[in-house]
Amino acid sequence: MVRTQIYLEEAQVEALRRLAAQTGRRQSALIRDAVDRLIAQEPPMEDRLTRLRRAFGAWADRDDIEEVMADNRRSLDEREERLWRRS
Repeated sequence: MVRTQIYLEEAQVEALRRLAAQTGRRQSALIRDAVDRLIAQEPPMEDRLTRLRRAFGAWADRDDIEEVMADNRRSLDEREERLWRRS
């Protein structure tokens, strides 16, 4: 185990003390259980390579890519021009 230090609100400390007294368990064990439950709720993170492989070819069937690129370029050019005018 690794020792760590956390800051809790007063209400959290009091509730944790009461729960520890009621259950006969240590506060540290209750905190570890809460962290485990939080971690279990989160979906597993995919690594970058897996995300890239899933996204590969996502736009393969689109025929408007040139238009999208032109719109993005125009938008960036307009933003850059506004920034230059301000300075």
